[in-house]
Amino acid sequence: MKIAVIGAGRTVNGIGPYIAKYFQKHDVPVVAVLGRSAASSARAAADLEPYGIRPAAYSSFTEMVSEVRPDAVAIASPTATHAAYIEHCLASGVHFLCDKPFAAPDTPDLTAWLVSVLRRAHTKGLTVVMNSQWPFVLPWYVKLCGEVKPDKVRTFAMRLSPGVSGPAMIPDSLPHALSLLYDTLGNGEIKGLTFKRQGEAHIIEYTYTTDQTRCAATITLVREPTQPRTLTFGFDGRIAARAIDPATYAMSLTCRGKSLAIPDPLELSVKDFIESLAGKHVPRIGVDHIARTTMLLQQVHDAAIRRTGDLWKN
Repeated sequence: MKIAVIGAGRTVNGIGPYIAKYFQKHDVPVVAVLGRSAASSARAAADLEPYGIRPAAYSSFTEMVSEVRPDAVAIASPTATHAAYIEHCLASGVHFLCDKPFAAPDTPDLTAWLVSVLRRAHTKGLTVVMNSQWPFVLPWYVKLCGEVKPDKVRTFAMRLSPGVSGPAMIPDSLPHALSLLYDTLGNGEIKGLTFKRQGEAHIIEYTYTTDQTRCAATITLVREPTQPRTLTFGFDGRIAARAIDPATYAMSLTCRGKSLAIPDPLELSVKDFIESLAGKHVPRIGVDHIARTTMLLQQVHDAAIRRTGDLWKN
């Protein structure tokens, strides 16, 4: 099995290099990188050399697939490019892992397009996965903070720190919260959606309603342009904070004075994709998860951009 990575450069704090590193670590060679230009692709390829990766560099998807014939593609390019690259993957018959969000919420005819994509992928027997990392950390959260029972959960809170500002904060960060809710509580609807501003914090509140429970969700977005960024999440007041050792990038969760080391959730996401390709299990962030959270993201995004006044002013 071999893979190509789109968006393997380090610009704008991209995760492409780390995705490539984890594929290589788990014995899936990165045979090619694709960038917007020959120069950017060459730089991205050179940046991967410290990881023992020496991929071919391309600026044409068609040429890349024709020459290196990857089994799968990882899409880590800017969100606005996802839809086009997904179409390229479908046309070429390659499996793909696409970073969150699966598609920009302002993609024209998003619902019809999404249904078409997932149907065509199924017809061609392609594995389609979205990289949404934080559900993979839930076993460590439970070990540290206690069990989460879907029918008993009443509140959820998450603080995220996007590097962007304005309405772009929503597609950048909200998929993490939506994925945690979907993975933990099941398929649900968003009701009672509200937005407010408290200083630099943008606060999104809604009720996530499932057949089992009504969960009051509070998502706080505060722009932080540099890493490591603040991230906290939790259910029913049991809030865990992520900590990162800047020297080693080792991660841990802290909750109520206790800490627990955790693996990098990006590595867990990549490993899950690899194992799903090998037929070991159905991908955790697969088609149902993608379809529902993408539509919920569009709902929140559309409501947000209708807001006027000081909500999105810096």
